[in-house]
Amino acid sequence: MTVLERILQLKDERNWSEYRLSEESGIAQTTISSWFRKNINPTITSLESLCRAFNITMSQFFAFDNAPSVLTREQDELLNYWNRLDENQQKAVFELLKNMH
Repeated sequence: MTVLERILQLKDERNWSEYRLSEESGIAQTTISSWFRKNINPTITSLESLCRAFNITMSQFFAFDNAPSVLTREQDELLNYWNRLDENQQKAVFELLKNMH
């Protein structure tokens, strides 16, 4: 998977349009469009902005080919849902889980 394919994957998982990705990341929509039209990778600074928008780390962004094989399907699904939550939602879920045991 290429960097651009990974961006598309993360965008599609969230059902975001290119416009929404632009709004969430603070990167001009024309810039995002040009990456795909010209088949060029974004800069590290842009990747950092994208990762913040997707609420993932750079390591998570580049781990698409190295996902741990020890996770069950349910665990993997749970992590995917977790990564789609914003920081406040993650805190709320974490508190809920802490109080359940």
